[in-house]
Amino acid sequence: MSLQEKYSSVVSAAQSAGISDLKVQEQDGILYISGTTSSNVAKDAVWNALGAIDATYSASDINIDVQVAGLAVGTSLTVDTESSNLNIRQEPSTEGVILGKAAKGEVVTLVEQSSDEWWKIKTKDGEEGYAYSRYLRA
Repeated sequence: MSLQEKYSSVVSAAQSAGISDLKVQEQDGILYISGTTSSNVAKDAVWNALGAIDATYSASDINIDVQVAGLAVGTSLTVDTESSNLNIRQEPSTEGVILGKAAKGEVVTLVEQSSDEWWKIKTKDGEEGYAYSRYLRA
């Protein structure tokens, strides 16, 4: 089974969500899905389709790079985790030191869209650092 067949529901979700500049490419045993959107809803549709296949999001044979473009600095974002707090890190990596946490439902401010996966945010208490963008909603 090819990776495009294995992850056909993820590709289909990206197509249905209207991801712009959608690219689906299989290379060196990894399926790359990339594109841009102006909405977290579209990005979430892709991630939710992956979550239906891989609930822990630990698959190493797929790379999703769907960027939410066009959010202005200062945009209010809501933390949208399932139940836990969102880690705020010193650098944009899961290896980065945890500086603090933002609670589910907390509103934070966008400082910078550092990459597709990591956004620099600021809490209402002035704590600033990087958070995984998958759990932030505009």
